[in-house]
Amino acid sequence: MNKAHGVCCVILGAVLLIAALSLIFYNSKENERGGMAAESVLAELKDGIPEPTEENTDFEIPDNDIFDEYETEASEPDVEDATMMVDEYGYIGIVALPDLGIELPVMSEWSYPNLKISPCRYKGTVAGRDIIIAAHNYRSHFGTLQELSGGETVYFRTVDGVVHEYAVTEVVQISGTDIEAMEFGSAENWDLTLFTCTLGGQSRVTVRCSAVE
Repeated sequence: MNKAHGVCCVILGAVLLIAALSLIFYNSKENERGGMAAESVLAELKDGIPEPTEENTDFEIPDNDIFDEYETEASEPDVEDATMMVDEYGYIGIVALPDLGIELPVMSEWSYPNLKISPCRYKGTVAGRDIIIAAHNYRSHFGTLQELSGGETVYFRTVDGVVHEYAVTEVVQISGTDIEAMEFGSAENWDLTLFTCTLGGQSRVTVRCSAVE
């Protein structure tokens, strides 16, 4: 009996190990695909975005270039951001976090399939100073946001060529179901919010930023 029990434990352990390895492989491939998709879009955006005007050149963009959906109605911003079409998708600009080596395109509308390509505008606008940007926790997307601690600089370059500079004010974790905290905190107090899920998907790593005047 003990021998049979031991064999069952070995088999179960082997199955769990294979399942874990399969998940790691899947996540690795998704990260790779997401990074390649974003890099391709980024190159096209850079070709189409005008050079920053003289008063907007005081910045440096770095050289290197499982998420649960929030159930929410599409937002209707009071102020619209300009968009540029790339491969039938609209993009509003490029977000850059030099301290993390991040430079990524931002899609104008978010959905689960869109997030596999690039970060997306979840709600608000750059022009309205209340934008919230969501992305997968791929390391090629927003997977390193938790490494921020406050004080870092974030740049957002719109498709018009205007560069907006922000400072990271706080980095917090919000419950994955607390949509009110995500939306209200940003819309009322923050010019820019970036968020992604934690590895377990229970919480959202949330970065609050204020515009640098």
